Amino acid sequence: MKSSLYRHLVHIFECMLLVFGLAFTSEAKASISSIMIDAESGEVLSSSGADTLRYPASLTKVMTLYITFDALEKGIIKLDDELPVSRKAANRSPSKLGLKAGSKIDVKTCIMALIVKSANDCATVLAEGLGYSEENFAKTMTRVSRELGMKNTTFKNASGLPNRQQKTTARDMALLAAAMYHHFPQYYKWFSETKFTYQGKTIYTHNYVLKKFEGADGLKTGFTNAAGFNIITSAERDGHRVIAVTMGHNTAKERDKKVVQMMNKGLSKLALNDKVNSANMYANLEEKKLDSQATTQVAGLKMPQSQEKTWDIQVGAFSNYAKARNYALSIKQKSSRKLADKEINIEPISTGSAIIYRSKITGFAKKEADAACKSLKKSNKSCIVVASKENEQLILAQNQYQQQ
Repeated sequence: MKSSLYRHLVHIFECMLLVFGLAFTSEAKASISSIMIDAESGEVLSSSGADTLRYPASLTKVMTLYITFDALEKGIIKLDDELPVSRKAANRSPSKLGLKAGSKIDVKTCIMALIVKSANDCATVLAEGLGYSEENFAKTMTRVSRELGMKNTTFKNASGLPNRQQKTTARDMALLAAAMYHHFPQYYKWFSETKFTYQGKTIYTHNYVLKKFEGADGLKTGFTNAAGFNIITSAERDGHRVIAVTMGHNTAKERDKKVVQMMNKGLSKLALNDKVNSANMYANLEEKKLDSQATTQVAGLKMPQSQEKTWDIQVGAFSNYAKARNYALSIKQKSSRKLADKEINIEPISTGSAIIYRSKITGFAKKEADAACKSLKKSNKSCIVVASKENEQLILAQNQYQQQ
């Protein structure tokens, strides 16, 4: 009798767990969260549920890589450094490289495994190598998130494996992608890789947007049962770049279709804005030309038709003023003497929900600015040439943010 009652209670309890589990999963995937921004200005081009808390899944690895790239820049680690594989790292699953506990793996291979394979074992290796423990590394991830303006993100591990306290939003993921693109252009290029070789075996990506969409060059896909299918991606066409995030889809096919539609619309919108702005600028110039000619005839004098314009080099866009200023200063210090006498201007741009700070080096003639920007690109530094505010126009340098 007691045994029968016990089995009945266990059955009820199991049913309750199933119901609550389904309800929890349904809540996490109840709706789609999406956002798309102009990568250069930070302007939000479209959004839906962008501030809804969601599970990041393997989008988490973009922050793991951001901190890894920062450590590389600071000389804390090198690409050929060999990192130990702990038992905890070796036991990570399901997506993994298959590392053995007690072995070692170099930093560059770990990076490529995160980008292409989404290897959870390699994420833990990097976390333990940089943070001594994955828990400690996750605290650093959350702290860096706040510094980047990601106000609603909490990380608990380096891989994105399920943890109910690990949450983010589509907006925060877009901020992270923008920071990755602007702060580490020399490493960003790796996000476009579709394969790499490990121990004689070629491993291929499952980020099919890279193959489907012209101009797509990153960043990361993610999936868990609770999170659904997520993606952060970016694409560049004709001098315009968008960053798109969409989260919580039921299938990878649905997710990919959504993000392709988003980026097509965003890039088309930016191209259309260019045409409108060019038309308006041409009309204004024609009007000014006629006014100038009339003034010259009335005065009976030969007057100059235009004044020499000044130009700026924009070297980055940041969510933090101090980072923007320090980065511009570092560019001046590491570059040629041509920049030594130039001023720095940090321009705040409101995007509605946040402020982006543009780092500019100012006071160039057009040819001088083009030459300086070209020189920076040869050193893997991103830049665009822009007219100073009083010129009321924007000129993009050729092959801006070119991929090396």
